[in-house]
Amino acid sequence: MGIFRKSLYKTPDQLRQMVEPGLATADSLAAARELIRAGATTLRINAAAEAALAARGGHSNFKLVPGYRHMVCASVNDDVVHGIPNSRVLEPGDIVSIDSGAEINGWNGDAAITVVIPDDSRPEVVAERQRLSEVTEQSLWHGIARLARATHLNEVGDAIQTYIESQGDYGILTDYIGHGIGRAMHEDPPVFNYRVRERGPAVKPGLVVAIEPMVVTGSIETFIQDDDWTVTTMDGGMASHWEHSVAVHTGGIWVLTAHDGGASALEPLGITPVPIP
Repeated sequence: MGIFRKSLYKTPDQLRQMVEPGLATADSLAAARELIRAGATTLRINAAAEAALAARGGHSNFKLVPGYRHMVCASVNDDVVHGIPNSRVLEPGDIVSIDSGAEINGWNGDAAITVVIPDDSRPEVVAERQRLSEVTEQSLWHGIARLARATHLNEVGDAIQTYIESQGDYGILTDYIGHGIGRAMHEDPPVFNYRVRERGPAVKPGLVVAIEPMVVTGSIETFIQDDDWTVTTMDGGMASHWEHSVAVHTGGIWVLTAHDGGASALEPLGITPVPIP
């Protein structure tokens, strides 16, 4: 009897079933974004994201991870990823990353945003952190644009690193990377945010990946807090995290976790996303 390996590629019907959890994830992040302001808590942001997800008929796939009990991950300032929502009050100038995911009918979505809270008393701090967020977000879109043209997946990491290096002296985390997504939130293949020697799997219809660069202002060395989840920079450098789930299909690519499929962000990069038929 032969040994059969689970395919990395989804069928056209499976791709269609991934549209709704992607949109539910986008809704949850839109709700979260509205509450990222001074005086709010990440627990309140978590509740708003969960309400938006429930309104769409979705469930939190983060809660399916053993030991994790919240809808989102909320990482503030030098926390990079996997921050646990809590009663900490957000302050002017904070840089806040929210990572969210949805499950609907057994299919998953996963995405993240970063928002900098205004602070009129420290414009230079806000500008520096906003610049970090913008560089991270644009590196994500450059990676997605490369996916649209790529023959092999690891071209994405090359595009992300090339863009970030062109923007200044930033660090790209290497211990945490993107992933395939589908029936489970985390599937093969790994999605690197930096150059690697291997080419990776072929980019062809049915490939669905979560691309998620994590970028810091200083060293990429991190540690895990005593809560066993929160990943924090060793040197106190600020961090930003952006993520989208993206599907490759016969007509092109579609960003599942963007309400417009990524059209507005990809147009300047010469890419027109095509809805999944």
